[in-house]
Amino acid sequence: MLAVLRNSWALLLGMMLLMLGNGMQGSLLGIRGAQENMSTFELSIVMSCYFLGFLFGSRMAPEMIRRVGHVRVFAALGSLISAVLILYAVAPNWIAWSLLRVLIGFSFCGVYITAESWLNDASTNENRGQAMSLYLIVQMIGIIAAQGLLNLGDPGGFILFVIPSILVSLAFTPILLSVAKAPAFESTKPLSFKRLYTASPLGCVGMFLLGGVFAAQFGMAAVWGTQAGLTVREISIFIAGIYVGGMIAQYPIGWLSDRIDRRKVILGVSIVGAIGLMIPVIWDVPFWALCLVGALGGAVSNPLYSLLLAYVNDYLDRTDMAAASAGLLFINGLGAISGPLITAWVMGLVGPSGFFLFMAILFAVLSIYAVLRMTLRRRSADATSSYTAMSPSATAVFVGAAMTEADGEGPEATHGPAPRTAPQD
Repeated sequence: MLAVLRNSWALLLGMMLLMLGNGMQGSLLGIRGAQENMSTFELSIVMSCYFLGFLFGSRMAPEMIRRVGHVRVFAALGSLISAVLILYAVAPNWIAWSLLRVLIGFSFCGVYITAESWLNDASTNENRGQAMSLYLIVQMIGIIAAQGLLNLGDPGGFILFVIPSILVSLAFTPILLSVAKAPAFESTKPLSFKRLYTASPLGCVGMFLLGGVFAAQFGMAAVWGTQAGLTVREISIFIAGIYVGGMIAQYPIGWLSDRIDRRKVILGVSIVGAIGLMIPVIWDVPFWALCLVGALGGAVSNPLYSLLLAYVNDYLDRTDMAAASAGLLFINGLGAISGPLITAWVMGLVGPSGFFLFMAILFAVLSIYAVLRMTLRRRSADATSSYTAMSPSATAVFVGAAMTEADGEGPEATHGPAPRTAPQD
């Protein structure tokens, strides 16, 4: 652990500052947009555009890195992010914000790809797992802490847009001054969506549905909070709770999924999510209960993301895992683009509780589809990969490196597959 910190402290510190900036801007726009009298539908377009830009970035950033190098891409996209964060306050218009969100989504994706390439290159086979775990912890700490920074100023003013811009600018200083060697960037052999779906229909459908859940949590939580009449402090606590729940639940669910049929875990977690998120829809609950429901949503969605990746890899050769992960991330991104738009539509029909209703429906659909797949494919595959904690913002670079680490260092590498149940019921 100390060796990882010594070699990668600048990168980890920079990523935490970046996540502070990114975590602030998503929540801040939802609050400020309501103050600017933007409709829920207009704000949903703004939020969807981030994921659209992220999807473009996942396809275009690797080629940019190969053409001009890591350092130039890193610096250029970092400058663009910092500028966009200021421009939000200069042009409080939903059309302008939508264009800026495409830019910032694209830029953050490119920055993540570059940073994760550096982290992977700076790690060894002996400490790569620790490095990836630290990277995820730093990301979560940054997003959670960002919600507290929302209380440092008035969302209707300028200062809360300046703070993330400064944080992002500062994030690149330790990285660019201390990282001496830019890693080689290798492209991943593509895997067709048809083959990916044939290997695991549940994994593909689950990833698409989960994209909608993540988009609602990351993009529409502040919009919901404003509609529900919460204060800025209450909104920041609620959103922080989502990520705290996700961080706490990753490893217990991961431990369980390595020991019993992953489909049963997917089914059970989805049912818990569907039932839990219906509570605020059916009953008028106090704020503390809303926070618990939000934490439950994060505790279900974040582990499910890693769980679906591991489940799909159970049906693939190890040489196809990185390509499959890239395809699943793309499918997840497609679901994320539509998530805020549908959330806004449901909220327009039933009111603020539609925020929870939409996510509950997605989890219910996933659980029903999991039951269907368990009847069509009676036996689960033997585990070919162990569960590896993932962040929804992770790029194919991180996922590929994490899969490689699990392949070489997981318990199945030396002791065979983890215990699994036999046939399905």
